[in-house]
Amino acid sequence: MSDPGFPVTVPVARADGRVEHVRVGTAYRDGEGFTLRLGDLAIGSTPDAASQQAAPRQTPIGASGGGGITLPNYGRSKNAPVAGASMQDLEYYANGCRRTLSDESKARWHDKERTLLAAIEAEITRQRGGVAPMSDAGPPDEDIPF
Repeated sequence: MSDPGFPVTVPVARADGRVEHVRVGTAYRDGEGFTLRLGDLAIGSTPDAASQQAAPRQTPIGASGGGGITLPNYGRSKNAPVAGASMQDLEYYANGCRRTLSDESKARWHDKERTLLAAIEAEITRQRGGVAPMSDAGPPDEDIPF
């Protein structure tokens, strides 16, 4: 009997502020690691209205060499791209995200903070050249072991 596959999703911010986790593939055990099998991916020929509205708040993709996500509007690196930020700044802003996520009175911003924390953790991992730690940005109610 073969090992079951694990769903792989990405968070997608919707125009109404919700974050939907969209499945993009399946991960299968492969020795000590995993093999990722992606589904059919497509890029639309025209941007949707939500992307156009979000563009002023983010650096365009490729402009900073990263995914376009910027740090929050506080601290010494406010509004700077996550990609290429110093390790000290990344850890500072990651701690800020974690504080917000642990405060139930700020639940309104939790989806945004999870997305930012995932981007920061990915950049930390990229800079360290290692494996990403898990964050709360994953799909709810799914226990994925990687």
